[in-house]
Amino acid sequence: MSEGIVIAIIGAGICAILSSIGSAFGVQMGGRAAAGVVSEKPELFGKVLLLQALPGTQGFYGFIIAVLMANKLGFFGGGLVTLTTAQGWAYFGAAMPAAIILLFSAILQGMTAVAAIHMTAKQPDASGRGITMTALVETYAILGLLTSIIIVFGL
Repeated sequence: MSEGIVIAIIGAGICAILSSIGSAFGVQMGGRAAAGVVSEKPELFGKVLLLQALPGTQGFYGFIIAVLMANKLGFFGGGLVTLTTAQGWAYFGAAMPAAIILLFSAILQGMTAVAAIHMTAKQPDASGRGITMTALVETYAILGLLTSIIIVFGL
């Protein structure tokens, strides 16, 4: 196995790892807030569950990048490609926009979800507004995902 392929695989792995860590933190923050609300208002479970779940999408996006890279590198179809060290670093770099943006956007989306959960506890009819506010952070996660996809397929 060439040094380049190892570097590329590490980049794909870091993307999946960092995005999943961010999602775990974001969902955990939302879960703590949701548990407090549901303990007093169990009828709000469905509304706060959706808000809690939103930061989890970044982990899936990081996994998508890792799978796309693995596919392009030959993991799923008959043998790994041979990459120079420079090409390996190019793939590593291609994964980094998603890795970094997804890590931070998941945590920040979790913080926004916490605020939206608190708002929903006080005004249950405002949960749609809270979802909108929380989903706005998702825009940047999608931009990070698309940036890495464009770079990976451009290599």
